[in-house]
Amino acid sequence: MASVSEAAATRVLPVAWRKGLIGEMWAEFLGTFVLIAFGDGVVAMLWALTGSGRSSAGPLQSSGDWLLIAWGWGFAVAFGVWVAGGISGAHINPAISLSLAVRRQFPWAKVIPYWVAQVAGAFVGAALVYGVYNAAISDFETTHHIIRGAHSSIATYSTFATFPAPYFHTWVGPFVDQVVGTFFLAFFVFAVLDEVNLPVGANLAPLIIGFIVVAIGISYGANAGYAINPARDFGPRMLAFAEGWKKIAFPGDYGNINDYFWIPIVGPLVGAAVAALAWDGLVRPILAARKAPEPGVQEVGRTVQRTPEDQPGS
Repeated sequence: MASVSEAAATRVLPVAWRKGLIGEMWAEFLGTFVLIAFGDGVVAMLWALTGSGRSSAGPLQSSGDWLLIAWGWGFAVAFGVWVAGGISGAHINPAISLSLAVRRQFPWAKVIPYWVAQVAGAFVGAALVYGVYNAAISDFETTHHIIRGAHSSIATYSTFATFPAPYFHTWVGPFVDQVVGTFFLAFFVFAVLDEVNLPVGANLAPLIIGFIVVAIGISYGANAGYAINPARDFGPRMLAFAEGWKKIAFPGDYGNINDYFWIPIVGPLVGAAVAALAWDGLVRPILAARKAPEPGVQEVGRTVQRTPEDQPGS
């Protein structure tokens, strides 16, 4: 019979899966779940504010609503990174996983598993938002005679996933928008975290990464909703399809563009990969060349004269 101390030790010893890829996938799932629960949540709250009488203007009728959304997504990213960062590195974005693999800082064999976990977390996060705010969304649709799945339901659908502005009539503009937005996201993340630059201290990196997302939202958000994250768009888009938005979600039929769903997937992947190449090809070599050697390490090419004490066998 095991002693009490042996039983206690058995309870506290880590289960094997927690130390491997499955544990990392679980962290990515949770981090992305938090991202969407608070990111989509801040958009859904606008419907609740309108339906509850706390706001008379209606959702997105003022610039203040856009600022609320931008800051809400920034905090969502920050807390998602804090949740998963110590376990998986908190990519919570397939584009970031890809960019780190391009930089040879992340194993290619883990890219697909991370993507699966991220999309699953995004789907469940969107499901939570739908469960909490479905009454508010449905009330707005009923009040304004909106039929879910029709073109008029794009507004409520946008609680969950993105769509292009009506002034776009081909896929090119939104695609470039997603490439540019995600380029800045990944490029700034590298700038914040690279040890040869000025890395953020005191565990504030998640907050600064959240600020990056706020900056993108208020500078490059209106064209296409700044998905800048394939999981952030694809997971909630699947939830929206299942809950009745149908062709508005898949294939993404908005009248001006009729097969939009792939753009917030491919565009961010391209943008992040380009950012990885740009950082490692254009910026990091300069940073590395200008960085002073560590104490006790001589610069490359410098001649060092040994003292007698340094001679072998002395």
